[in-house]
Amino acid sequence: MTGWLTTHVLDTARGSPAAGMEITLFRLDGDRRSEIARMRTNADGRTDGPILPQDAFAPGVYELVFAVGAWLDSLDIPAPSPRFLDEVPIRFGMAEASHYHVPLLVSPYGYSTYRGS
Repeated sequence: MTGWLTTHVLDTARGSPAAGMEITLFRLDGDRRSEIARMRTNADGRTDGPILPQDAFAPGVYELVFAVGAWLDSLDIPAPSPRFLDEVPIRFGMAEASHYHVPLLVSPYGYSTYRGS
């Protein structure tokens, strides 16, 4: 199989890439949740390589967890405690071997995602 998974995180409040955000990838199998990868975004808001490379691809249900709260804390932006957003999970399925791109557009008070290219 030759599928793979990438992401891109953009800070919509500041209009820039979200550099330094930790992202964790899990594979879900029924009630079981297994960590597959843990990475940080680079200066462009992307990981240095695919979160799930081609040789590790398998169809199934996955979850990306973006550590938005910790990343916002690292920016020293004043905020109420607790923050409105902390960990942002995105659960999705990959059914066929192809390139899956799951970007996150984030601000301190909201986020959105879609299947990108």
